[in-house]
Amino acid sequence: MKQSFSYRKLLLPIVDLLRQGITPEKIALSLAIGICLGVFPVIGGTTILCTLAAIVFRLNLPAIQLVNYFVYPLQLALLIPFIRFGEVLFRSPHVSLSLTIIFESIKRSAWQTIKTYWTSGWHAMIAWCLVGPLAIWILYLALVSILRRLAVATGPVMKHDQSSVPAHD
Repeated sequence: MKQSFSYRKLLLPIVDLLRQGITPEKIALSLAIGICLGVFPVIGGTTILCTLAAIVFRLNLPAIQLVNYFVYPLQLALLIPFIRFGEVLFRSPHVSLSLTIIFESIKRSAWQTIKTYWTSGWHAMIAWCLVGPLAIWILYLALVSILRRLAVATGPVMKHDQSSVPAHD
């Protein structure tokens, strides 16, 4: 039976972490923070943010980066909604944009794109700061429940099998 890409690249590494003895709570927090930081509305900055979060909060770096990479399409999908939410929060003028316009602008001149969208980007980051912590909490609660059940279903923590190692007297 052929396993799906998501199963092999997302679920199996998480099961491996559980079998290595990492708690469902620690993995859930790593995943929740990775998902939320992964949609932070600054393209190209999420890997650094996730790494810093893993170091500061002593989270599992592979788990946090794993979901960070998986949510990249979601980051792109949420970029404009975060910009729009920022416009509402700050009552700033509606900027005409689309992902196509943003990427074409970056190709022409990254610096000019930054200058053009600086205010919109800043407002989007503030909007994310309002939504992100609540999203982390909600995701954590959902994920910890799922991971606790997964830990029970996948069996005991892997330990080195001492019975297969010959004793040296």
